[in-house]
Formats: sequence, structure tokens, C-alpha cells
Amino acid sequence: MKPAALLALAMVALAAIPASPSAQAQPRRPAAPPAGPVISASQRVMAGSMLSVIVSHAPAGARLAIARPGSPATSAILVEDIGPRPSITVPVPGVATTYELRLTRDEAGTPVILLTQPLVATEAQATLAAPARIRREATFPARGIGPNGERDRVVLVPKDAPMDAPGPSFFPAENVEATLDAPDAPGDYELRYVMNAPLAEGRVLARWGMVVE
Repeated sequence: MKPAALLALAMVALAAIPASPSAQAQPRRPAAPPAGPVISASQRVMAGSMLSVIVSHAPAGARLAIARPGSPATSAILVEDIGPRPSITVPVPGVATTYELRLTRDEAGTPVILLTQPLVATEAQATLAAPARIRREATFPARGIGPNGERDRVVLVPKDAPMDAPGPSFFPAENVEATLDAPDAPGDYELRYVMNAPLAEGRVLARWGMVVE
């Protein structure tokens, strides 16, 4: 038999040999489900802002808390029930420092920490914009951008008014821009960005001087 014919027969024979099990494609094993609850959230945010947290596989009765690291399970700055929701939004304390997110659940009437995640709150800042001079009872545009906490407000008050003084205002969490009505009394006023967050109620982050003519 010619060498070419012998080579052809050898190739056919090799092709007929079944591949070894190790050479065959192995089916992928399904990923194992998480062993317990999981917290997913930003670990660095502005103090006083709103933080969105996704909690997966939370047990019944679980709560989300923000506390100081190392504090007892019974000590928290704020606690929110999770319920059936896959996500929850909580206000970040208004003081810039390191906190921790905690997933807790009551056992025998006492909270037990199931899971923690570090949370760094950076210094809260805000900016304001409005006309420097306005006429009495005129409308004017105003803008306020800051932590935009759900209870923060931008308010126009007399320059030396107390912290809780009322006046034309809007909530930047709803819209950072608004049209306000000027007061009917002339004088020196100021637009204030007032933060209302845990540990920082009524803190003025920014001021913008205005003259009502």
C-alpha cells in the first residue's frame, strides 16, 4: 500500500476515537444563591443627602440603621423598617464623619446586628443664586443646590432673622430652582440654604445677600 493511502487510513482511525471526558465541554454549574442578606449602597456620600440602599435576601422584620462604628446594637442615629421593599432611601446624618449601615432584626425584643457596611459622610456644601436687588412684591428666580435632603429648604428672610424665621421658600429635593415672591417691606435680606438632617437640624449651609427696594 502506498504511503499516502496509509496516512489517509491513520487519519480516519484517529477521527473515530472518542474524545476523552476532560476534553469535552462541561456544563456550567448554576451559581450558588447568597448565603445571607446583602447590602448594596454607596460608601461615600455628602452629609445630609439621601442615600439609596438595596437590601437583598433580608429576613422578615429586618431594619436598616445608621450608627456610629462600634456603638452597641441598641444605639443608632436612625432606624428604618425595610418591609417587602427591595430598596429603601434614608437620610444621611448632617455631620461629616464615618458611620456604618446596619441591617438589624429584633431577637427576644433586642436588636441584633446581622450585617454592616462602612459609610463615609463628606462635608455638606451648598450654593445659591438669585438677583442681588429686587423690587418689593416682585417675583424673582432663585436656585439652591446642596445635599438636597428631603427636609432641606431655601428661604428668603431678613438678614438678621432667627434660624427658624419663615419666608418665601422652596424645597431643593423637589426642584433646585423656583420663582419666589419678594417681601413687601424694603431692606436687607438673605437667601439661605437650610439643612435639616439627623444631627444637623436647621444648619445654614449657604447665604446669599439681597436688597429689597
